[in-house]
Amino acid sequence: MKIRHNKKRNTAFVYEALIRENTVAILRGDAKTQKTIIEIVKKHFSVNTSLKKELECYRSLYENQDLDTETHQKILKECKRQRALIPTQELFAAQTALIHEVNKSLSPSIFKNFVPNYKTLATIAQIFSDTTTPKQRVILENQVIAEMREKRDPSQIAEQIDNVVYRTFVKKFNDKYEGELLDEQKELLAHYIASFSDNALGLKTFLNEEISRLKDIMAAARQSKYVKEDPDMVEKSKQVLTILDSYAQAGMNEKMLTTILKTQKLAKEMSTDGHNN
Repeated sequence: MKIRHNKKRNTAFVYEALIRENTVAILRGDAKTQKTIIEIVKKHFSVNTSLKKELECYRSLYENQDLDTETHQKILKECKRQRALIPTQELFAAQTALIHEVNKSLSPSIFKNFVPNYKTLATIAQIFSDTTTPKQRVILENQVIAEMREKRDPSQIAEQIDNVVYRTFVKKFNDKYEGELLDEQKELLAHYIASFSDNALGLKTFLNEEISRLKDIMAAARQSKYVKEDPDMVEKSKQVLTILDSYAQAGMNEKMLTTILKTQKLAKEMSTDGHNN
């Protein structure tokens, strides 16, 4: 089914496009653009605004959730109900104001930004549209529910991220650490980049598993003869475990990201040394 809609008036698409532009600005160290984007988002997507209300309806449908079909159907029904409560003219005026400010303060090219779940956002827009036929609506709703239940393979996360953004980010850390990143480090970076647009759901899941893996490696290393005979190594490994424990419930930032990247490298080296010994 061919879906036609105006990207600029797809609230979720514009929001995601802005978030991805902000990610690029962070990588480039462009503080001015970062500030402008943050100001636009705070202004147009603040609590109780029409755009914020519609965005939450979109996000409830396009963020993967491990729930049963019946619950997803109830979420869809409630999203349609809440979306219908937003005054049409008020929403249109808010979208117009946002489009104008993006064009004026940033660039019309923002609307050309790559957004990996663009097709899903277009589908949801059609569900919310008054012009969609009953048959089309049922087909589209079934499609969205199927996508809500779909579990993404973490190894495919990087493929859903704009290649330019991902390559730039990886290059930054390759240069910083003077060498090629490990696979687990690249996977962490992919989740971190994706967290700017998926509310950090994938990142939180990955971090729980990765921190647990790193703790197991560090705990095992502390029992090795190589570490036990070095008081300095014993103390440092203890400090690393304490830091990992503190990160289990913390929100991700670049400092925490850097620490985990270093710990991944250390864990790899300790595992390799252990096998060699």
